[in-house]
Amino acid sequence: MKIGILGTGNIGKTLVKKLSAAGHQVKVANSRGPETIDADVLATGARATTSAEAVTDVDVVILSIPLAAIPNVAPLFAGVSADTVVIDTSNYYPHRDGVIDAIEAGQTESEWVAEQLGRPIAKAWNAITSASFAEKGAPAGTSGRIAIAVSASGEKERDIALALVNETGLDAVYAGPLAESWRQQPGAPCYCTDLTAPEIPGALASADRARLPKRRDLAIEAITERVGDSTSNPDSNYAVRLTRALFM
Repeated sequence: MKIGILGTGNIGKTLVKKLSAAGHQVKVANSRGPETIDADVLATGARATTSAEAVTDVDVVILSIPLAAIPNVAPLFAGVSADTVVIDTSNYYPHRDGVIDAIEAGQTESEWVAEQLGRPIAKAWNAITSASFAEKGAPAGTSGRIAIAVSASGEKERDIALALVNETGLDAVYAGPLAESWRQQPGAPCYCTDLTAPEIPGALASADRARLPKRRDLAIEAITERVGDSTSNPDSNYAVRLTRALFM
């Protein structure tokens, strides 16, 4: 498939590398321009472009940018074909994104993103730490392979997201429509806890929506105390121990 990826943060970089290594034609862009994208991100065959070019003539667009930046890229989608599947990887962190009233009032993060873009989306790759994603992928069928939840309200978005997640070294478990995607948001039992596919359904079912924000914020406080700021990523083993203790 032809895939455009917006964002070269820690999740975005791994997506670029893994999907181009899997044989897809990948274009990647960030907010600073193609000349700022490191050569190692392009080492498996991806091509650096502008943001406008990244969403043009592609089968899939993957958004791997902070949630607060979604409205900034929304105008790019005015000319994107309705046949193009959009997958979002973002999460809501008020300390970074600012307070978004609709989400605070109960709208799921992914429904908010779909509303900003004016089109259906799938939500995937949001519920794994960047370190686990980069380091712990495994071929399909591997015992103990990490799984992540995928939400989508449309069949096409669901099926393509599930297939691409598998190609990035993870088992994919369908978690339901976007209205239920709060079960994979920060603070939920399946969020960044490195569970296997058989464990995901129970984690989704046990999520307590009212407790998610407090658990999310506790994790940020613990990470900030350990590494010095909330934008740095701890190693995968520490992060998973922390999220399992707080979220499960």
